[in-house]
Amino acid sequence: MNIDVGWLPVARDGHRWQVMYAAPASPERLLVWLPALGVPARHYEAFARTLAARGVAVVVHEWRGFGASSLRASHDCDWGYRELLGIDIPATREAAKARFPAMPVTLGGHSLGGQLAACSLALEPGSAQALWLVASGSPYARAFPWAYRLWLPAAYRLLALLARAFGALPGRRIGFGGREARGVIRDWSRTALSGRYAAPGVGDVEARMRAVDVPVHAVLLSHDWLAPRGSLAYLLGKLGSREQRVRVLDRETLGARPDHFHWMRAPDAVVRALLD
Repeated sequence: MNIDVGWLPVARDGHRWQVMYAAPASPERLLVWLPALGVPARHYEAFARTLAARGVAVVVHEWRGFGASSLRASHDCDWGYRELLGIDIPATREAAKARFPAMPVTLGGHSLGGQLAACSLALEPGSAQALWLVASGSPYARAFPWAYRLWLPAAYRLLALLARAFGALPGRRIGFGGREARGVIRDWSRTALSGRYAAPGVGDVEARMRAVDVPVHAVLLSHDWLAPRGSLAYLLGKLGSREQRVRVLDRETLGARPDHFHWMRAPDAVVRALLD
């Protein structure tokens, strides 16, 4: 099958970026995919190509501050969930629908991308007809196994403090995320400590999430401590979706280490689980 792979330009509020896409000649559906925290779109090319070979057009969002984005987080350049949910994700979705019109839309994401996909659906009902989650779940400390609850709250507060002190989170230096805007880390850590999706300029999303009723397909990795079963269950519990299907993949099924990131190099089993 011939698969077209390229980049679509997007621009809003002075921010310019491009989104990667992969599509067969005659796609049957459209997936708009949101990456994990700090992961550029290009790292999902294998995932997008594998889905395209199964008839799905895939458009991979680029987070503000990464990859093809014209911005970089600093003391003088900051943003939070307000920009991500209110400007960037809707713009990528509309660019995707313009490039691949008149077909069902699935919104999905990896890790933070899955969380914000759920929030985006809550804020814009009817913008997609299904939700896909891979290695995703709420960061709420109490949704994790008890041993993690002892230190996660302190880690969340420390990350927010580091982001404020440095003007942006030095993720590459500390081994978590990338150079993340301090506003993003502020909003993320508030959810991690409170268990609620709410942010300045966005408001409280909880009630709107309960109104989301689209089919949800979720994939967990059996040795993923960053998104364990409890964190996914906590996120799914916020949604009103009556159809929720969860698949757990182990090393044998995945053909790779079943953790937060290795599936991206060998996405076949994840794709089969999502499309099953």
